[in-house]
Amino acid sequence: SERGFVLLLPTGHMIVGGSATVALTFILMALLPGRAALKPFEWRLPFATLRAPDPMIPSLLAALFLAFIVTTGFLGSRDPLANPLPLTIWTIWWIGVTLAHAVFGPLWTWINPWSGPYRLLDAALGHRLSRAPALTWPPWLGAWPAIGLFVAFAWFELIDPAPDDPDRLAVAVTIYWAIAFVGVCLFGETVWFSRAEPFSLFFRFVSALSPFIAERVGDEARPRWRVALALPGAGLVARPPVEVAQTFFLIGALATVSFDALSKTFTWLSLGNVNPLEFPGRTEMIPQNTAGLLIAVAVLALIYVVTVRLGWELAGRPEPLDHALGAFVHAILPISMGFHLSHYLTALLVDSQYALAAASDPFGTGADWFGTRDIYVVTSFLSTLDGVSLIWFVQTGAVVIGHILAVVVAHAIAVKRYGDAAIATRTQAPLAIGMVGYTLFGLWLLSTPIAG
Repeated sequence: SERGFVLLLPTGHMIVGGSATVALTFILMALLPGRAALKPFEWRLPFATLRAPDPMIPSLLAALFLAFIVTTGFLGSRDPLANPLPLTIWTIWWIGVTLAHAVFGPLWTWINPWSGPYRLLDAALGHRLSRAPALTWPPWLGAWPAIGLFVAFAWFELIDPAPDDPDRLAVAVTIYWAIAFVGVCLFGETVWFSRAEPFSLFFRFVSALSPFIAERVGDEARPRWRVALALPGAGLVARPPVEVAQTFFLIGALATVSFDALSKTFTWLSLGNVNPLEFPGRTEMIPQNTAGLLIAVAVLALIYVVTVRLGWELAGRPEPLDHALGAFVHAILPISMGFHLSHYLTALLVDSQYALAAASDPFGTGADWFGTRDIYVVTSFLSTLDGVSLIWFVQTGAVVIGHILAVVVAHAIAVKRYGDAAIATRTQAPLAIGMVGYTLFGLWLLSTPIAG
């Protein structure tokens, strides 16, 4: 099996080496004088000035596409590997589109399935919806609803007995789209997408990893965007601190991916006296996994708060604690994307092939719209030592590089905020120790036996 081949690899050496590399990165950053750590993130190479396209048309097309694939969920094949809905939602969108944001920037601004329908309705009503939203968002509520909805999404993906069932998924997507559309109509786009809609919030943060930076130029009447090439993560360094709710939102996003990997390990199953070789199914694991998901979010949040607070104390409390928490949480995003790529890599490689085949016969009628219905799905790379070795090295590299970039970004943020390399180093020492520990944990997850 794939995991059997992994056990033949020198994983112990790579776990130690990867963690040591992250630790040495922090030492190197600590030795840099003055603002040297910040300089690379200030570099820009402008290459275009563009007028931002109106998101209405692409959003309408995205809404129509979503309506189409939801219809295939209701009317198409019952096989999750032959129906476009689960393959699109779980592979193309959740894995692929998420990674695309880290490369190309805020795509969701134009392809979310609510802006277009909302603006169309708003125009039909004489712009009454946008001119005077029916409800005002309570300031005390912040972005906490987005956290609740994201955890609910994670529960459905990781713990629900059948998230791949086309009919079940179609119902869930339809209900969620309707709730979000009503929310946009009542509160307006800006408020709903920044306070309550978790994917708009998540993708906006992820897009700050992109090496493409867009800066607004020109006057309000004729705004344009200057697009420049920058060091990946430069957008994170440039961002101001986020509020408390958004801080914990980003922590929760990392915790859910980590728990997904943990929940399949022999170690986790043994805590519930489950024989991993006789896996009882997701239904039997609902109580344990629900508790585990919530505990994972709470534990990671506690680790983050404790490490940042220790550094804040060591540095002499240079600013309010909530500002420090909201600033350094941006450094979690490279770790989150490293885990995302690592954890979902094999699913992306295999299920994207099934998605291509399903696209030709979306309703399971024997059609072949694009000539891809009968393509041969290749999984042989999971059956050879060379194939599995390459995949494991890519996964390991994603985790380690994500942590290295996190250390560098966190130090650059500290230098930018405090203007002193020594203070920055003191603020980052406890957080860097936490990152080294999380590197060990992530690489262990890749190498330990799993069920299924």
